[in-house]
Amino acid sequence: MNERANILLVDDTPARLLTYEAILGSLGHNLIRARSGDEALARLLETEVATILLDVSMPGLDGFETAALIRGHPRSAQTPIIFVTGVHLTDVDRLRGYEMGAVDYVSVPVIPEILRGKVHVLVQLYLQRRELSRLNDALTQANAELADAHRALKAENMRELQVLNHTLERANEQLTAEIAERTRVEAQLQGAAKRKDEFLAILAHELRNPLSAIHNGVQLLHADEVSAERVAWVRDLLSRQVKHLTRLIDDLLDVRRITSGNVQLKREPLELETVLKQSLEAVRPLIDSRRHSLRMSMAGDALQVEADPVRLTQIFINLLTNAAKYTPEGGSIEVALEPDSGQAAWAVVRVRDSGAGIAPDMLERVFELFAQVHPADARTHSGLGIGLSLVRALVELHGGTVHAVSDGLGRGSEFVVRLPVLSIPREKALSGNGTMAFASLLPRKLLIIDDNVDTALGLAVYLRETGRHVVQLAQTGRAGIALAREFQPEVVLLDIGLPDIDGYEVARQLRSDERFRGVPLIAITGFGGDADRARAASAGFRNYLVKPVPYELLTDVLAGLDGTLEPQRAVH
Repeated sequence: MNERANILLVDDTPARLLTYEAILGSLGHNLIRARSGDEALARLLETEVATILLDVSMPGLDGFETAALIRGHPRSAQTPIIFVTGVHLTDVDRLRGYEMGAVDYVSVPVIPEILRGKVHVLVQLYLQRRELSRLNDALTQANAELADAHRALKAENMRELQVLNHTLERANEQLTAEIAERTRVEAQLQGAAKRKDEFLAILAHELRNPLSAIHNGVQLLHADEVSAERVAWVRDLLSRQVKHLTRLIDDLLDVRRITSGNVQLKREPLELETVLKQSLEAVRPLIDSRRHSLRMSMAGDALQVEADPVRLTQIFINLLTNAAKYTPEGGSIEVALEPDSGQAAWAVVRVRDSGAGIAPDMLERVFELFAQVHPADARTHSGLGIGLSLVRALVELHGGTVHAVSDGLGRGSEFVVRLPVLSIPREKALSGNGTMAFASLLPRKLLIIDDNVDTALGLAVYLRETGRHVVQLAQTGRAGIALAREFQPEVVLLDIGLPDIDGYEVARQLRSDERFRGVPLIAITGFGGDADRARAASAGFRNYLVKPVPYELLTDVLAGLDGTLEPQRAVH
């Protein structure tokens, strides 16, 4: 079949378009360029194409929106689309793409042979469909002629019918394959829904545990006679459970940020050995409580990476915590750091354990969101079961890879993280611990504006008793503005979600008053998104703290303000 078909290439990056042309040029078909969704629609109005190679992420109309408009036009409604994407897509995104007409996905960087093969198959199907259409036209003509010369054309007509039957058989086979694919996708969706239901059940269980402990502690404090020892015990209990709740919420928010592509890494040069040792110290109490033996093997040469220290620590803490939790008491855990023997520009971190192991069919699925590697243990071990999904996403954001290795259930497991290292070693940056004791802080006049009375009173008591600050409280935005004009605070701790006017409006009104233009505003809020932080910075907030706020962190923030406030305004 020597007919040349038209192939539409849609990508806003000229370099990618050149790459596609280089890969597909050997097919011998017409390659048509389009650098945006609007330009692609215009090309489709001008000519018929066999298939479309469509970039998912484009300015203006993105790939999904462009596909929807293509599907909406009768001329291009049946044209197959191959989506090209450089980001990880969820099953929901893939289903959305299939509903928009996608027949396949190709990930960046593109593998030439795979892309060329996929496009070749779709073009051949298109040419075959055109051939079938021509055959149908020929059959119609034959039927018309049959009325005039039925006997003379009977043999020819039978031949045409045989050709048609053969073509219909092929079409039926294609339809059967499409039905099978749709059945497979539906099964995947049902599996995802089941995993989400299991996740919600585990989430409810995980939330009820700390809430139950907090409830019991509060009940004890309401007793008629409570000893000082019992109060101290309840205080420690409440502190532990609040930290546990905070970790649960942070994990959930991290999943939302990562799946929506809103995680921003704060990279800096780091030594992997230092990060690993800090992560081990964080998990050491759990390892010791389960009486595990721990063996560490660190590379002789310093291996440095360009990474976010918080996120990198989160990766290793999750892996170490899983190893400790799913290894029976008295087991062994090994942590190894070494250069990649195959590629000098990479470092390898291995976390091995002698624990529950992983079934062969779960080695790839272990990193999927909501997947339970050990469903029977889901209610025995605490956690939401999303830690490994976070690990994979954070490792990939750092340009690395992670995979699991196991000989089967009951035979332990190993998680291998590969990260790119810096080509040129860098000197360690010298820094202090950033913490200042309250004793060195100057007493200040502080105004707290927060509608949560318990939060405001607790914070005020802490500031008054430990920092000798003079503290005033207001529960609404307007009351806070009025009190500020009377009290003349040096620092304002301001909640964003107030019942009358929000914290942004309070900040605007305070900033419009000459007396408060230099007064630091510190946001203390339950909103923790990047957009919220950016809006607060634009509104004039000096710092942004997310509830629950550790008092040590607030101490550091106040300490950092001492050099910016006028000394004569200190309270004596």
